[in-house]
Amino acid sequence: MNFLQTADSVRYQRMTSAELRENFCMEGMFRAGELNLTYTDVDRALVGAAVPLKHQPLSLPTHKELASDYFCERREVGVVNLGESGRVEVDGKSYVLAPLEFLYISRGSRTVNFFSDGDTPAEFYLVSYPAHRETETVHVTMDKANTVELGSIEGSNERVIYQAICPGVVDSCQLVMGVTRLSKGSVWNTKPPHTHRRRTEVYLYFDFPEDERVFHFMGQPHETRSLPLAPKTAIASPYWSIHSGAGSCNYSFVWAMGGENQQFDDMDHLSLGDLG
Repeated sequence: MNFLQTADSVRYQRMTSAELRENFCMEGMFRAGELNLTYTDVDRALVGAAVPLKHQPLSLPTHKELASDYFCERREVGVVNLGESGRVEVDGKSYVLAPLEFLYISRGSRTVNFFSDGDTPAEFYLVSYPAHRETETVHVTMDKANTVELGSIEGSNERVIYQAICPGVVDSCQLVMGVTRLSKGSVWNTKPPHTHRRRTEVYLYFDFPEDERVFHFMGQPHETRSLPLAPKTAIASPYWSIHSGAGSCNYSFVWAMGGENQQFDDMDHLSLGDLG
């Protein structure tokens, strides 16, 4: 397991791009035949990817740092499939996840295994937060998610937000998770930007060509920084940081949040004029 110790709200201002990347980004997670995890100090979020090969399932392990007998002993997990159709088996029950389908795995689930049934593997992206109660494991297809259309072509930010793991859809403990897809001709997400001190967030950018980039904006509103991110790069956003991006083309991103409040619109809004 890798470890990501993020910089504080003062130190990041003096960092180079390479140092910012080292402190906030998770790159190279999606490797065929591997399950890779990163433990962050951003609300103790665990972020990872599992890319099982055909007839070679991968199991979600526990680690010394979790001090638990099994991974979900005190944790909940959100999973979304970014590859071909695959299966996730939780305590012996199998869930088939088509592309962009989600699985919420409850605290108390003892075994979690990932499978690819075809020659082209599934690509499971997962985010986990500590949980204080057991609920129920739930498979969420796109038609079950709350769908919100925002933005406009004129503002270069026409997008559809799919709220998959959230109140009213899944009874999670603190995890809120979904995916946002930008329309062709739109490049801005989360415009105007915002912060939310009551929870932290992790973004994973995907669904754009390898030679294109999304420029992720971060930092305190009066002192922002940006990083160009390749496809399937995740970035942790502490409570004090904005989290917004503009791409060289349209793209999609998975967002996952954990903290005190699960309300999606619990934001402290900013204007572009507030940024420095």
